[in-house]
Amino acid sequence: MIESSRPIAEVARELGINEGTLGNWCNKYRREHPVSEELNLPERSRLRELERENRELRLQAEFLKKAAAFFAREQQ
Repeated sequence: MIESSRPIAEVARELGINEGTLGNWCNKYRREHPVSEELNLPERSRLRELERENRELRLQAEFLKKAAAFFAREQQ
């Protein structure tokens, strides 16, 4: 959660916990483990863009794997 840009609500649903609880845990972790090198605004923007693109590409790859498996079953 800390290293990704996934929304707290999404991760909390996956873990089956309250999003407020997870948010508190993340905030506590961030306070106890400050980042030594802060990114400037353009770097943050670019990082978010690359993380979004990475998520999309992972979803596409997952879909293609499922489609290939489906068509492989249909051929048999």
